[in-house]
Amino acid sequence: MPAATRYELDRAALGELLADEPRYRADQVWAGLYGQLADPGELTNVPKALRARLDQELPPALQLAAESVSHDGATVKWLWELEGGARVETVLMHYRDRTTVCVSSQAGCAMACSFCATGQGGFARHLTTGEIVEQVVRAARRSADTDRRLSNVVFMGMGEPLANYDRVWGAVRRIHGDQDLPVNLAVSLHAANDQLRDELVPLNKRYPLDALAAACRDYLAVKNRRLSFEWALIDGVNDRPTDVRELAAYANALRAHVNLIPLNPTPGYPTRGTPPERVASFRDALEALGTNATVRRNRGTDIDAACGQLAARLPGGTTSVPVTLSP
Repeated sequence: MPAATRYELDRAALGELLADEPRYRADQVWAGLYGQLADPGELTNVPKALRARLDQELPPALQLAAESVSHDGATVKWLWELEGGARVETVLMHYRDRTTVCVSSQAGCAMACSFCATGQGGFARHLTTGEIVEQVVRAARRSADTDRRLSNVVFMGMGEPLANYDRVWGAVRRIHGDQDLPVNLAVSLHAANDQLRDELVPLNKRYPLDALAAACRDYLAVKNRRLSFEWALIDGVNDRPTDVRELAAYANALRAHVNLIPLNPTPGYPTRGTPPERVASFRDALEALGTNATVRRNRGTDIDAACGQLAARLPGGTTSVPVTLSP
């Protein structure tokens, strides 16, 4: 288990760490780290000796290995090295009306989806709460440097967030001041019949579509919030008229929104994404059947930062460290 890092401790644990300081010091440090997004050396309202102690006892979890910026400057991808040598990526995306960070929840992924670069590389380990939170802090600080406010956090980077549920939910609460908050669920669907989904999303063999639908109904009964299905459009694989009908029937029964994502290229999956004109036709066909659908705009494809492309590679290189399956 990685050692305690800058954003790993919760409020009570930080108080224990600073038990030899006046009680208000923990409040000052917590407000500085989470409210001001400050590094310990920037906490000018605490003594210099305490700043140095915090810097030593709570080091950053993320060591920058590489940074890539898209040609239009709107997308930034960071490759981070973690304790033990695993590497993950974080993507910051600026839109006209918002700024979103896409964070990783695992180093690698055990889901083994054939068309996803992360799944092609296998699984190394779960990220800690602190490692997840620090990705958000780094992105928020970078956004502030350009007078942009980080407004959205999505757990769609490397890894399957619900396979690391406790640490991911801990990060969600930490980001929002340890309060429960509305969170939207997006399900990686990609096929609406079990035979095809078994091939594209191998976990379907354990949890087939009927079981997934039952879980989605439970979610809707408790949360009553919009459910989204993610559908990576693959040329000649899941973009046929039969796929439209199957997807519409499945999504409509759950009042789900569909996000269509033209497949992004990855080295380990030779099939190309659906051409743009057929993506539009697929969306129109869904809407004609009463399904609410949108096409996601690809961002950062030129720096391998788009959906399904994160593989913890150094720019222009191969996967940066060997990835092995944990027991």
